[in-house]
Amino acid sequence: MTTLQSVPRPTRGVVNPAAGEKVFRLERYLPDADLAPFVEHFWLVAWTLPDGVVHVQRTLPRHAIHLVFDEGRTAIFGVMTGSFEYTLQGSGRVLGISFRPGAFRAFLQAEVQSITDRQLPLSAVFACDDAQTERSVMDAADDAGMVAAASAFLRRALPTPDPAVERIATILQVIDDHADITQVQQLADHTGISVRKLQLLFKDYIGASPKWIIRRKRLLDAADLLAQGSAISLAELAQQLGYYDQAHFTTDFEKLVGKPPSDYRVSCNAR
Repeated sequence: MTTLQSVPRPTRGVVNPAAGEKVFRLERYLPDADLAPFVEHFWLVAWTLPDGVVHVQRTLPRHAIHLVFDEGRTAIFGVMTGSFEYTLQGSGRVLGISFRPGAFRAFLQAEVQSITDRQLPLSAVFACDDAQTERSVMDAADDAGMVAAASAFLRRALPTPDPAVERIATILQVIDDHADITQVQQLADHTGISVRKLQLLFKDYIGASPKWIIRRKRLLDAADLLAQGSAISLAELAQQLGYYDQAHFTTDFEKLVGKPPSDYRVSCNAR
C-alpha cells in the first residue's frame, strides 16, 4: 500500500475554511521524487451530504496550472484570474494535480498564458483517451489509489525538467519572503531582473503577470488573517498590501472573496 505524505495548511485559498471543514474533507499530498520537479502537490476533496443539502464552495486560486479528475468534468485548468465556485451535493470526490509554477510549460509546449482562464480536455495536451483516463483515477478505492493512478498517467508523459522552473521558484520565494513587495519594480530590484524580463518570463511560463501574482498573494494573505480573526484594522491592512486607500482594497477583496473584508472577518469567526 502506498503511504501518502500530507502537506500542511491545506485550507489556504478556501473561503471560510472553518465552515468548509464541516462539509468536506480536503487533503494535499506530496508527489513521489520523480514527479517532484513538475508537481507541487496532489489535492483531494471528498464529501457526503444529506439529501437536499447543497453547499457552494468558493476557492481563491493562485498561479498554478491544475489537472483535475472529476466525474464527467475532468480537465486541465489554466491559471484562473478570478475566484472559482464548486457546488457540492450528494457524495463525491475530486482529485487534482497542482503543477509547480512554470513546470507545465514543458508539457504544453506553448506559452502558458495561452490557456489562462481556459480549460482543456486532457487529450489536448496528453496522448490519451479522456474517458478511460478519468475512469482509471476515479475508480480507485481510496486516496492512495487515486494518487497512484494519476501519478502513473503523468509518468507516461514526463518531459525533461526545465531549469527555468527553479529560477521561477526563486523569484516567487522572494515575493513570499518579502511582505513589503507590492510593486513589480520592487521585485525587479530584489531579483536583479528587469521588469520587462520578469513580465515576459511570467507570461511564457506561469500564465499571469508579476503584478497579478503579487496582488493575489497579498489578498490571500489578507483573507488568511481575517479568517483567523486578526484584529488588524482594515486601513492598516490595506496600507500593508500597497493599496492607495482602504476603499480600493475593499473593492478588490469583495470581488475576489464575495464579501467585504469586514463582513468576511465576522462570518469566518461567528460562533
